Amino acid sequence: MPADVDMPSVNQVTHAFDPTDPAEVKEAGRWNHRPPTPIAQNPLFLWPPQPVAIFKWYAAFWFEISTTTLCFVLALGAYFLILPPLEAMQSLELGWIVRVWLANLVPQCLIAGALHYWLITRKGQGEATKFDPRDQNRKNGSFTFNNQVLDNMFWHIASGITLWSVAQILVFWAMANGYAPTLLFPDNPVWFVAAFVLIPIWSSFHFYWVHRLLHWPPLYKLAHSLHHRNVNVGPWSGISMHPVEHVLFYTNFAIHLVVPTHPLHVMFHGYVQSTHPVFSHSGFENLVVKDNPQLRMGVFFHQLHHRYFECNYGTVEMPWDRWFGSYHDGTGRATEEARARKKQMYT
Repeated sequence: MPADVDMPSVNQVTHAFDPTDPAEVKEAGRWNHRPPTPIAQNPLFLWPPQPVAIFKWYAAFWFEISTTTLCFVLALGAYFLILPPLEAMQSLELGWIVRVWLANLVPQCLIAGALHYWLITRKGQGEATKFDPRDQNRKNGSFTFNNQVLDNMFWHIASGITLWSVAQILVFWAMANGYAPTLLFPDNPVWFVAAFVLIPIWSSFHFYWVHRLLHWPPLYKLAHSLHHRNVNVGPWSGISMHPVEHVLFYTNFAIHLVVPTHPLHVMFHGYVQSTHPVFSHSGFENLVVKDNPQLRMGVFFHQLHHRYFECNYGTVEMPWDRWFGSYHDGTGRATEEARARKKQMYT
């Protein structure tokens, strides 16, 4: 689920942008930092085709330092340094199960903890590129332990990392026993490489439909409302969810039971699905060090979803929201439409 990419030439405009419009003035006042609007989406789905724009879009994720390349590096490290050979996973033994869990737990906590320390505790970049002007909630009874950060850490680790690991463990066990197809690089090097590009696209497709389901009022009340306690998100908010939501969220690993892949792909998939949200929920568009942006992190597209709820259920990677009428392009008029949808759904 890649972050927004600044490419005004490929913006898919749904509202004419007029900075003097009272709706736009009001919308701008709600944010400490508001990226250029309307928000850009993946040019792969524009017509006529724009090959240069498409190349720039994907190059921003694979040929530069990004959260996608970080997920790839983490997957390489976990596969070569922590995971046992696939043959050792034929039986569900505690030794290798714990190794999979640690391969997820340690980098996830280090990254989320470091980002939280820099952005929120130390305020290392102040308010630079921070979307929401408010601070994290404390002494708020809506959260477990009456504290947003402790609430997010608990659900992120106890439920999120655990059920993420369980999903991968089941896939590895199925691969080791021949119940799931496997792929080695020499067998089909083109598909082996292509799978790394396609996994984030599949993840985006799956996320949209599961997310729409979670906004069905009964499921929202049971599970998804826990994640939506976080109107003003932070790094630990990324996969802070109810266990029911985590089970649905991680059903996307089922693709590996059908499509031939490699354990390296499974690890990469896990980090894309779970480590990327740490950055995309950071609440800041960029990581800034010494006044220089070092890494694109936060996704304003999803920040809008946390503020207005009934919009932007998917990601900028796939245009599902645009196609199905729930696209918030960042403009004030889109906010009015999202609030109207919410009122209609919950009254």
